[in-house]
Amino acid sequence: MGPLAQKLPTRDEGLFQMQIRDQTLFHDSSVIPDGAEISGYLFRDTPKRYYFVVEEDNTPLSVTVTPCDAPLEWRLTLQELPEESSGGASGQPEPLEQQQVAVVEEGAELFSYKGNDVEAYVAGSAPSGLYQLEVLCTEKDSTLKVYATTTPESDQPYPTLPHDPRVDVTALGRTTVTLAWKPTPTAVLMGQPVQYCLVINKEHNFKSMCAAEAKLSADDAFMPAPKPGRDFSPFDFAHFGFVPSDNDLSRDRGFAGNKMPRYPAGRPRAADMVKVCIGNKNLYTVSDLKPDTQFYFDVFAVNAATNTSTAYVGTFARTKEEARPKTLELKDGRVTDVFIKRKGSKFLRFAPVSSHQRVTLFVHACLDSVQVQVRRDDKLVLSQSVEGVRQFTLRGKPKAKYVIRLRGSRKGASTLKVLATSKPSSKQPFPSLPEDTRIKAFDKLRTCSSATVAWLGTQDRNKYCVYRREVDEGYGEEQRGRQQNQCAGPEGRRKAEKVLCKFFSSPNLQKAVTTETITGLEPGKTYLLDVYVVSHSGHAVKYQSKLVKTRKYC
Repeated sequence: MGPLAQKLPTRDEGLFQMQIRDQTLFHDSSVIPDGAEISGYLFRDTPKRYYFVVEEDNTPLSVTVTPCDAPLEWRLTLQELPEESSGGASGQPEPLEQQQVAVVEEGAELFSYKGNDVEAYVAGSAPSGLYQLEVLCTEKDSTLKVYATTTPESDQPYPTLPHDPRVDVTALGRTTVTLAWKPTPTAVLMGQPVQYCLVINKEHNFKSMCAAEAKLSADDAFMPAPKPGRDFSPFDFAHFGFVPSDNDLSRDRGFAGNKMPRYPAGRPRAADMVKVCIGNKNLYTVSDLKPDTQFYFDVFAVNAATNTSTAYVGTFARTKEEARPKTLELKDGRVTDVFIKRKGSKFLRFAPVSSHQRVTLFVHACLDSVQVQVRRDDKLVLSQSVEGVRQFTLRGKPKAKYVIRLRGSRKGASTLKVLATSKPSSKQPFPSLPEDTRIKAFDKLRTCSSATVAWLGTQDRNKYCVYRREVDEGYGEEQRGRQQNQCAGPEGRRKAEKVLCKFFSSPNLQKAVTTETITGLEPGKTYLLDVYVVSHSGHAVKYQSKLVKTRKYC
């Protein structure tokens, strides 16, 4: 003989379906249908009554009240069902809405509660009668949800929480928080479709999905969940202090559905919060958060069929501080070499020992241009893009500290030489340069053994050194580009590559041009020519390299 199955009580399904379809009962009605969750609205300090009928004695009963955006006071009382009226010749009972008028006596109080928790009254064997739920909100106009059923065992409207209902923070970074929680047994045991929704905000945890939704604006929508395999895709949280992203995430990361919702500019989001539903995953990483900021995280198990939900025990976490950049100290009058990664930044600090009238800053960008920002005691005093050698004079201030930020190029790594000084008689450490640092080759003056080149000079008397190096015929622009480091001096060159050194200057910039004929070359060969200009202090700056080819036949 097989095991005997227990017969669970059932409701009148026909009556239930009729109540479900009757919108007048569901739209903020005072009648609670059996087995359905309804929403209600409360005016401040104005009690509202809801009614629920239990037709037979010894019936299981469960009544759940969910406050949405304010604490509630509510109590449940039992009143005797009024005797059926003749209702005229039809012999039909009066509708419940009309019977309520006849209910005037105070019933016996079964349960009362005051607060903002989701609370329920459960009775395994309730007597028949008319149950009255009276709800009051003294704080403000508010909303609530009410659920009542006479078949709680078979209904299971709210997803069941696991034995450990806490949301855990499993990893914490400067802009990311990884969350994990145990799955609800409802999906496995009851076979009901369950998904998880996550709410993130910077104010506090929520005790129900209803409370969280009350904080969202009326036109707020669920954010779409990532496609399978995209668990850790960042979302656009920039509207409430999260780090904005450079990419179109909805395109690059492949979100399900349409593009992520955008909100009108200038319109603040309610409570600075975001809600996202992530399917049945119980591990999730929130990205693009603001460093050194506290966030609150709530997870809700949602019955996808009924849209009822249960809140896990929420958590909070503070993202880690942004990594403080290392600051390099500059010594007065000393050249410092600086290397910056592609799109990176470096911070330099200059603190003159004594009171000073001005600070002179020399910056030599060896490769591509760099962005230079200078702050004096946190006040921005300079912001310029620098290419080649530049000199800046800043007004001094007693006991002032200077912080120099150098931002690298997007093309590649940057190399610089930087010097700061407060000494008024300090000489220019780098040689002066013309605006155009190209080397010009005269094609008509080429021979099988020589090449003639020219370059611009300045009004300052500088030393110019010319070097040559034979290269392969296939030597192209890409390889030549690698040789364009202006800070690479002639000290690294072989003696055999040196052609000559000479001094040159011109009081008239229009005539500051010098030429040189390089001899001793071989016919039909390609040479890379370099000109270095050297200052009195010994610092050299290289002009742009030039490729020349001797004639093969003369």
